[in-house]
Amino acid sequence: MNPLHTAELAEKIKKKETVHLLDIRQTADVQDWAIDAGSVKRYAIPFADIKADPNKARRQLPEQEPVYVMCYRGKSAQTAVSLLESAGMDNGVHVVGGMQAWGETISPAKIGDLTYGGSIYQFMRIGKGCLSYMIVSGGEAAVVDPARFTEAYVSFAKENGWEIKHVLDTHLHADHLSGGQKLAEETGATYWFPANDGKEAKFSFSPLQDGTKIPLGKPEEGIRCVASPGHTEGSISFVVDDTYLLSGDTLFTESIGRPDLAGQAEQWVQDLYSTLYEKYPLLSLDLIVLPAHFSELSEIGPDGTVQARMEDLYRKNPHLQMKDSSEFTASVLNSIPARQPNSYQLIREANQGNTTIDETEAADIESGPNRCAVTN
Repeated sequence: MNPLHTAELAEKIKKKETVHLLDIRQTADVQDWAIDAGSVKRYAIPFADIKADPNKARRQLPEQEPVYVMCYRGKSAQTAVSLLESAGMDNGVHVVGGMQAWGETISPAKIGDLTYGGSIYQFMRIGKGCLSYMIVSGGEAAVVDPARFTEAYVSFAKENGWEIKHVLDTHLHADHLSGGQKLAEETGATYWFPANDGKEAKFSFSPLQDGTKIPLGKPEEGIRCVASPGHTEGSISFVVDDTYLLSGDTLFTESIGRPDLAGQAEQWVQDLYSTLYEKYPLLSLDLIVLPAHFSELSEIGPDGTVQARMEDLYRKNPHLQMKDSSEFTASVLNSIPARQPNSYQLIREANQGNTTIDETEAADIESGPNRCAVTN
């Protein structure tokens, strides 16, 4: 059978197709980062066990449906498929590039149209749970929270005849390497970065502050900035077309951002309370929240995107039901995951321009889930 590319696997999962996935990585690696979705039937059999007894492994797997074999980089999966074939299994399919490629797979989907003829697209990096956006109007485009794979945005804009004029980061990312500065340099776009997150940055940028207006399309359009500290000191949210709220890592569809990744949880949790309980409620509850992350594949909707109405989030999110700041603070601080994003301190330094990450090392540094949310 032909090998399966991770982009094809992503589409199957978005469509809720039944997927039989054999993960042959070591147990600890599977526990750290795996593909978990309601439509995915996962079988965890370490490669060493398959090599030792392929017949035993084959008996644990479906006989008819395709079984997609996943390792870290894709090579061991090919060998595992061959071993299983020698044991009489003919429905094994190796996943090209393995989990590393899964973490780097990115694809766009249209969110909706804007009032003055523009549109907004969500770029989903499904393996990392990272979301970035392209806002388009009048042949101009603004890219928000781009991944390091800048070609995805450049080629998409070129295919549609758009010019990337602005690149924006909602905050100083700690889970993945930002492509913001690189994309701005490649396209000649203005690079916008939160002023309070850029105090130690070693690159030049246009500062984002509360009330900043990013020009895009017609004069009556543009992107309005709302200071939303808490996940980071300088976090910024963007209101687009009075319809969408790009919330960065402040508010997710199933949780809220963690305040501890710079070691200032006690201070920043107070900022997070002010943002979520005092500032966001002044915005329209009809806004569609478009976050920078998701934690579970179940958050992907039927249309293949991650989004939710503000009113719905405030009704169902337990962290938004607290009676006062003291209760909120205790709840959040007790809900911070024990583990941080992999290499988060190094990633923060790189995203400030204080260190350089070679492209050959970037995939390993970024590997693993984003871990940017508190638990519910």
